[in-house]
Amino acid sequence: MDIKVGGIFGFLIFVADIWAIINILGSSADNVKKLLWILLVLFLPLLGVVIWFFAGPRSSSR
Repeated sequence: MDIKVGGIFGFLIFVADIWAIINILGSSADNVKKLLWILLVLFLPLLGVVIWFFAGPRSSSR
């Protein structure tokens, strides 16, 4: 079974990744942790965003 991600679902994942990266960059975490979170989101787009949402660094405004 071949699973392909495209169309609107792929676009939504892309938007979620961009949103997560922007929030990671705005967080109060140190630069090494930010880099590791960004790499996780880039290499595992869907799973990375889900993990980041529950366990990632929070923005400094919260």
